[in-house]
Amino acid sequence: MGEPESPSSSEGKVLTKEEAYNVTISDQRLLDLGYRPKFRREMSLFGVLGISFCSIGILNGMSSALQTGLFSGGPLGLFWGWNICSFFMLLIAFSFAEICSAYPTMGGLYFWVCKMKPDVPILGFFTGWLYSMAMVFTGVSANLSAALYLSSMAEVGQGRSLTRLEIAAIAWAVNIFSGIVNTIGTKAIGHMSTLFVWWTLGGTVVLVTTLLVKAPMMNSADFVFTNVQNFTGWQSRGFVVLLGFLQAVYTLEGCETAAQVAEEAVRAEILAPLGVVGSIAGSWLIGLAYLLALLFAVQDIASVQATTFAIPIAQLFYDAVGPRLSQMCLIVIMVSQVMAAITTFTASSRLFYALARDNAFPLKKQFMTLNRFQAPYWGVWTSVLIGCVISCAYIGSAIAFNAILSSAAISVMLSYLQPIIIRVFWPDSIQDFGPFRLGKWSWPVNFASFLFTIFVCVLFILPTAYPVDVLNMNYAIVAVGGLLVMITINWFWWGRHSFKGLVKTVTF
Repeated sequence: MGEPESPSSSEGKVLTKEEAYNVTISDQRLLDLGYRPKFRREMSLFGVLGISFCSIGILNGMSSALQTGLFSGGPLGLFWGWNICSFFMLLIAFSFAEICSAYPTMGGLYFWVCKMKPDVPILGFFTGWLYSMAMVFTGVSANLSAALYLSSMAEVGQGRSLTRLEIAAIAWAVNIFSGIVNTIGTKAIGHMSTLFVWWTLGGTVVLVTTLLVKAPMMNSADFVFTNVQNFTGWQSRGFVVLLGFLQAVYTLEGCETAAQVAEEAVRAEILAPLGVVGSIAGSWLIGLAYLLALLFAVQDIASVQATTFAIPIAQLFYDAVGPRLSQMCLIVIMVSQVMAAITTFTASSRLFYALARDNAFPLKKQFMTLNRFQAPYWGVWTSVLIGCVISCAYIGSAIAFNAILSSAAISVMLSYLQPIIIRVFWPDSIQDFGPFRLGKWSWPVNFASFLFTIFVCVLFILPTAYPVDVLNMNYAIVAVGGLLVMITINWFWWGRHSFKGLVKTVTF
């Protein structure tokens, strides 16, 4: 039987008796799942919680996607959509937390599917590849968004618009910076995720206070809670409001990222589930405060819709607080965006490691190699390389680039769907539960999560403007379809011969 190595800190310093006990318990749980511990457990609850907070990126996520709801449903759709979607995303988080507590290992959704449905290896293979690509695409989207915030700052401060090439070059720089931070390893990511929690709390206070104090005109409660806006061309008011729900879902994706660092956390069977649920609960409340401030302070929605700034929320800030304070607000969000981008590559690199460990990814030896900072650097720099290549598409066609990135949000939800389906139709798929258990509420929570995920996946591929033409068509279905075709070809050409399911690295 495999035995966990003697626990010690990254500097070789012997841990306290309690710390050593907790590390031993965590390592033994991993050994019971069939894997030898290779990562040092250097993440605390705050670090694990921060990873999911960072991946969700409430300030940058809401700011980047605000226009989706503002132009499709307006304040009513944004407010009610945020609360409704937050509730259902919390149910998904509870579902994931129960699974994560039973299987506290990196790989997250992929590992859960393989473990709960080992007789259908193709399901785990598809989940792993789809979710890993979704994480890379999400990171690329975050890096470009950081570049767009910088572009908007240049427009607000200097009146100069950056070219697509300049914006792409900034995105490449953020890509590479994300790779460097991830190469430094677990401790650096843990410190950054802890910083992110404080940055989010402090940034929310700064943004909310600035908007409410400096806005020349405050909107009424009637406007904030009942006003409907429609810049889509669709005539159905209900459908337009539903389209606005996409903003909330896009913002709240990412709670499961805590599972990606489960092998780097002490008592992961407890901390990872708390990170999953706590990140959604905290994001719901923080996002609500920020959203209300935006809705009370927005001066003219038509002005935001007609903006020439690289990112529409810059116009909202400009109208509400003036050019100087707008730049301060954009800096707060941009820093948050960069940290969120770093976290997505943390997740993708761990996914590549987990897939390679089970022969579901090529170059197994390389992708399982850790540097002296305990970072799976092959996965990190593969993510960076893919990100830089995809960013090149932005130079030639913003439509093609946006199609690739919009597929990320759908791919994440499709990946969510796999473990939820298993828990709904095979409720006995978990034999050995962890300390976090839903009990009699497990099936109702999973069933509600299943219905909501199906609804969102359908909503994500519907056209968002009418009449539909080549410029405003929702190409996400094409991008997702193309990705699924490539994964299918990969399975029949290579995967079915190499991947047979989870591969244990210890014997008993």
